[in-house]
Amino acid sequence: MKSIRTKLIFYFFVFVILFNIVSISIYVSSNTLANSYHSSFERFLLLNSISQSANKLYENTKAYVMEQSEENQAAYYQSRRSMMQEEERLQNMLSSEEQIHTRNYINLIDNIIYESEITTGFVLRDDIERYTAHLKETESTASYIQETTLHLIDLELTEYQTLYQDLQERNEAFRWFSFFVFTTTVMLAVFFAIWFSNGINKPIQTLTRAAREVSSGRFDGEPVEVRSNDELKLLGSSFNQMRASIHELIEEIKDQSEQERLMKELELKHLQNQVNPHFLFNTLNTISKMAYLEEAKSTSNLIDSTAALLRYSLGDIEKFVPLREEVRAVKEYLTIQKTRFTERITFIVEVDDECLDFPIPRLTLQPLVENAFIHGVEEQEEGGEIKLFIYQQEKEIIVEIADNGKGMTSDKISSILNFSKEKPEGHIGHSTGLGVTNVIRRLQLFYRTEHVIEIDSQPGKGTQIKLLLPKQFSLADNGSREGGNDASTDSRR
Repeated sequence: MKSIRTKLIFYFFVFVILFNIVSISIYVSSNTLANSYHSSFERFLLLNSISQSANKLYENTKAYVMEQSEENQAAYYQSRRSMMQEEERLQNMLSSEEQIHTRNYINLIDNIIYESEITTGFVLRDDIERYTAHLKETESTASYIQETTLHLIDLELTEYQTLYQDLQERNEAFRWFSFFVFTTTVMLAVFFAIWFSNGINKPIQTLTRAAREVSSGRFDGEPVEVRSNDELKLLGSSFNQMRASIHELIEEIKDQSEQERLMKELELKHLQNQVNPHFLFNTLNTISKMAYLEEAKSTSNLIDSTAALLRYSLGDIEKFVPLREEVRAVKEYLTIQKTRFTERITFIVEVDDECLDFPIPRLTLQPLVENAFIHGVEEQEEGGEIKLFIYQQEKEIIVEIADNGKGMTSDKISSILNFSKEKPEGHIGHSTGLGVTNVIRRLQLFYRTEHVIEIDSQPGKGTQIKLLLPKQFSLADNGSREGGNDASTDSRR
């Protein structure tokens, strides 16, 4: 599968190579014209320089003939050396065909060099007649070189005119070539841009329409078809799979909702066959009043505590209450247990009043205290002790419930802390039907944190449970705020 990135890199390199080819072609053409112009111009300069050097060679030869001094001799040799170098440059510059046409010109250069050398040789022999004749020959050769130079320059100008016309034609062709390259490049760029953008835009538009259908609640639309072989095809396939999965999930939720509705109907019918708990609560209140009238105060207090605990347990377990309500329920429970076990068990409650307004799920503390009583100290004949401490630290409010009962093994502690929602609840309370794992799970969901409890226990040395309630908790971040505090509602039942 080709990726969009691979396509972009490929198109980029195609255009880079195309522009480089065009640039190299333009450079080669321009360089060819520049070299032709440069070569022609250099020949003009060289021919003119040869003409001047020939005349200078004659003048220096003549000066040496007139006066045989070392200075004139050095000037002669210098001019002869220059003449020979320029002859060599001319031979290297001209092609074989041009050398045939300019052979006479090169022969003249050789001749003037030769005549000047003969002249200086006869000067050294002091042969006046001969060096005079050769000096005249040198003069005539120099004059003829100047005339031939003018003729050659005239020929070069004629060729230069042809070169200039060719240069103009090439310049015009280059103008049209540039226009053609520009037009072709723009057309290719537009074509590839439209083709490439359509390859991306069409699938995206198709996915956008399908996404609008999904957002409007339609999950049974036609599958999205993406014909490209890049990431968009994978995106389309993933979208189709996601829409199908959502549709199946919604159908499953509808089926499950129907099953829950049927279960609630069965549960309602089951509850209708049971004693109404409010009727039981009102009956306990009546018995309490009768016991009070008969001056059985202990019995009346016991019944009042039982009724209060029953009334509190009838509240919605999904709602939160202030911590003071939980403490009050624990005290009512302890009143009942004190009446039952008298001096066998001691209860100690120490609470920081500044912590009592902190929100906590309903029926959190009483099940834990009841668990400490039932599984900790209930079997002791004497000396049983249960403590409830509530205090605050820097970041947390600590609720500590401790007993000096039979304790638990480390395996038992691990099974409580690492409970699974799929497993049945163990060690449920007698009065509320709520156990430790149920309390832990509700605290985790309510405060949205996993670390809400610590358990320290050893067999035969009692158990200490600490609830860690985060101070940074905000009701605005928890769905329970919709239920609000319904403790006042409970109190009026």
